[in-house]
Amino acid sequence: MNSGKRDVTSTFIFARWVSRIGHPLVFISLSIAIIIALRAANRTGLTLWLTLLVTVILPMALLLFWGTRSGRWSDPDVSIRAERAQFYPRAIPISATAVIALWVLHTPAFALRGALVTLFLLIVAALVNFGIKLSLHALFAFYSAIILFVVNPVVGAIAFALALLVFWSRLYLRRHDLLEMLVGTSLGLAGGLVTVW
Repeated sequence: MNSGKRDVTSTFIFARWVSRIGHPLVFISLSIAIIIALRAANRTGLTLWLTLLVTVILPMALLLFWGTRSGRWSDPDVSIRAERAQFYPRAIPISATAVIALWVLHTPAFALRGALVTLFLLIVAALVNFGIKLSLHALFAFYSAIILFVVNPVVGAIAFALALLVFWSRLYLRRHDLLEMLVGTSLGLAGGLVTVW
C-alpha cells in the first residue's frame, strides 16, 4: 500500500517540477537564449539578449514575484482566472515595451516578429480570459517548440517533448481542464507557425 502512495507522491512531485520548468517565463527565457545562441551568437545577439532581459524578462519576473508576494495572485502561475484580469493589463505593456525597444534598436527581423507575435498572443489570451482561463504554460511551450524546431530540429524535438510533458502536468495537477489546455496549445502552435513563416 505504501508503494502506491509513494508512486502517487513521486508522480505529483515530477508533475510539479515539469510545470515549474514549463512556466512561461522559464520556457520563453531558455528558448530565447537558445535561439540567440544558434542564430545570432555575436554582438547583435548580445544586444538582443540584453534588450529582452531588461525590457521583458526581468520586468515580468518582478511582476510575478511582487504580485505573488503581495497576495494579489495566489501563485506565480496566476492560476485563478479572476487574478489574470489583473495580470494581463500589466503584462501586455511589458511585452509592448519589448517590441518598441527591438524596433528602435533595429534588431533582426526574426526577433521583432517573435516579439510582435508574443504581444498578440498575450492580447488574445486576455480576451479569451473573459470566457476561459487558457493555459499560458501550454501556449508558450508549444509556441517556443515550433520556433526552436525551425531553428534546430533536435532542440525543437526536445522542446516538443517537454511541451507535451507540460501539457500532461497541467492536467495532472488540475490547473486546467482539457479545453483550456487545447486552446492554449492551439494558440501556441498557431503563433509559432506565424513567427517562423
